[in-house]
Amino acid sequence: MITFMYKTICVTNRKLCKGDFLTQISKAASAHPDSIILREKDLSEDEYTVLAKQVIAVCEKNKIAFTAHYFYKAAIKLDVRRIHLPLHILRELSEEDKRCFDVIGVSCHSAADAVEAEKLGAAYITAGHIFETDCKAGLPGRGLDFLREVKNSVDIPVYAIGGITPVNAQAVIDAGADGVCLMSYFMKIGLDP
Repeated sequence: MITFMYKTICVTNRKLCKGDFLTQISKAASAHPDSIILREKDLSEDEYTVLAKQVIAVCEKNKIAFTAHYFYKAAIKLDVRRIHLPLHILRELSEEDKRCFDVIGVSCHSAADAVEAEKLGAAYITAGHIFETDCKAGLPGRGLDFLREVKNSVDIPVYAIGGITPVNAQAVIDAGADGVCLMSYFMKIGLDP
């Protein structure tokens, strides 16, 4: 199993799993990422809530931070204090709702997005996609110069996302990223439990 030498976020996508999703989450948690973002956008809010409860249990057992994604009302009901949002949702989030979270992360696709997210209260951003990835088939990655531009535009942590693997992760760290987000690695690779 790889030991990460930098901050690492596991981003879920149950459609990438070859086996049982919760088994894969347990394997991912055993690699001790700093956080697991439950990013299952195709679910209804009710379905997401049911799955979130199960993933929260795995995270608590492994002492891994759980981060909800997109469904901020469900996160509030579950008393989840970490949320990751698309920028358009953060724009609409009330100050009262923002106060329900200790950590708000935001997905950004430009330096301007990053600056706006920081002004709106984001604690960190994910910048991507850096490299070509199956999740965005046919779209070239934005590259390391893009990552540097985003990093230089804000004073909050920037995590690189998109096509990041244990092999190329050091390149994004060397380009200034504060950490990495890995999806396929955690969802596809047969990590030893």
